[in-house]
Amino acid sequence: MGNVITTPAEFFERHGGTLEQAVAAIRGRHFWTPYPESPSPKVYGAEAAEQGRAAFEAHLDRDFPLDGPGRDERVVTERSPYGVELGVGYPHAGADALISAASKALPSWRDAGVRARTGVCLEILHRLNARSFEMAHAVQHTTGQAFVMAFQAGGPQAQDRGLEAVAYAYDMITHYAETVRWEKPQRKGGPLVMDKRFAVAPRGLALVIGCATFPTWNSYPGLFASLVTGNPVIVKPHPRAVLPLAITVAVAREVLAEAGLDPDTVLLAAERPEERLAADLATRPEVRVIDFTGSTAFGNWLEANATQAFVNTEKAGVNPVVIDSTDAYAGMLGNLAFSLSLYSGQMCTTPQNLFVPSGGIATDEGVKSPAAFAADLAAAVERLLADPARAVGILGAIASDEILARLENAGSLGETVLAPRPVAHPDFEKATVRTPAIVRVDAGRDDVFGREHFGPVSFVVATDDTDHALRLVRSTVGESGALTASVHSTDERVLDAARRTALEAGVNLSENLTGQVFVNQSAAFSDYHGTGANPAATASLTDPAFVAGRFSFVQSRRPV
Repeated sequence: MGNVITTPAEFFERHGGTLEQAVAAIRGRHFWTPYPESPSPKVYGAEAAEQGRAAFEAHLDRDFPLDGPGRDERVVTERSPYGVELGVGYPHAGADALISAASKALPSWRDAGVRARTGVCLEILHRLNARSFEMAHAVQHTTGQAFVMAFQAGGPQAQDRGLEAVAYAYDMITHYAETVRWEKPQRKGGPLVMDKRFAVAPRGLALVIGCATFPTWNSYPGLFASLVTGNPVIVKPHPRAVLPLAITVAVAREVLAEAGLDPDTVLLAAERPEERLAADLATRPEVRVIDFTGSTAFGNWLEANATQAFVNTEKAGVNPVVIDSTDAYAGMLGNLAFSLSLYSGQMCTTPQNLFVPSGGIATDEGVKSPAAFAADLAAAVERLLADPARAVGILGAIASDEILARLENAGSLGETVLAPRPVAHPDFEKATVRTPAIVRVDAGRDDVFGREHFGPVSFVVATDDTDHALRLVRSTVGESGALTASVHSTDERVLDAARRTALEAGVNLSENLTGQVFVNQSAAFSDYHGTGANPAATASLTDPAFVAGRFSFVQSRRPV
């Protein structure tokens, strides 16, 4: 770990250059990262991979080393989609104990000041980066992501998103003066002179409710935005993906303790099956900030019932693709095939509805009817996943029985173009791996494609024309929400119409992706993930609105 640093000021000084560059990146929206996403030994060191594996395996079949409320009672709720027995026990505490501990930590965390809070958060992220291989195994075996994806999305890319939130929060607070001598000229006599001070008042306790598929990537923005703005955080993981967030909380508590601050500023809230701890915590008056990723039903419940809190939700969506024309048909098919297959479609950004004009699409390989396009797309998926060793690196494993059942039922929703099939994993014989399903439906079946089918299920929908497709984008996104939208066209007028549609629907748009950038991907410091402008999410990860509701400015003044 190196020399123990005992003051937050030293943490801030150590990482000040990183913070400066992060603030420049969120303003400029250019590519930048301090956390390399390659798991190469040339980047992280020759021993890092084996040390990370060993650290992960040391957690299995034993109690996770974490103090705090609930240390005397343990819960075990995880199972690996790869068939590996995890058996990790986590401390269990009820809502009263968690809220009491976090409430006691609030004054010292608030009074530490923004530079101290930022320094602590930067050191937490630095130490998490050093444990990226351990985190990769934890994410892989709780979510079903393939290892490389788990390393990238669960480690450096999640850390990027956390740092992005730190930069927004720090920049927003420090953009304005903390103290000022205010002078107002008078017609008679001297000026009115006052000294004014402006302090950040955090809203209160924050609750982060993690998801089962991206426990760190989706949780870090809310976690770090709340911490920098002065709010202690209770981290409530999904019962199927506790370990990645337990590691995160352990690192945070370690840094807090070294800085002489209350480690209960960050708490883990592991829950028993069917306990509904998140619902209990979310409606407590002390909880004033909530970040949630997960189902539409619970997200809507939070928005309706947690009225005392600043609530940010990322929920379900029906991500559309409008295919009008292309001059790179093979590239388009390959790009779409990868997007549909990556992590078995278990991403909130995966395309679901592919709208194709019934008259066909003009391509560099001739006009393709909806049926021909669907068959060609199915063939592209099959080619991509033909080699089992390559396939499992793309697909990962199916994260839950609910997703597996949804996939197996896909054929009943329309005409099956591509049926799912099992893939044997070369390293984990008990892994649940399936290829995607592609189904053709008519444009009138909005009862099918108008709702989310989370997982590797997509629909090819024949529309009257491209204008009809854009109207369906507007209606489905307006009703059910979307995190992403995509369009393929060689006609600038169509692209302009697609941009207008996306703006009106409040969804981020990608145009003519045929290479190595995929609609699923969202780059920290540049891309806004979600918009808050359609029902899929109430906020964007990350923008000023995501941060501003977590604190208030409170002033004091006196005459000089």
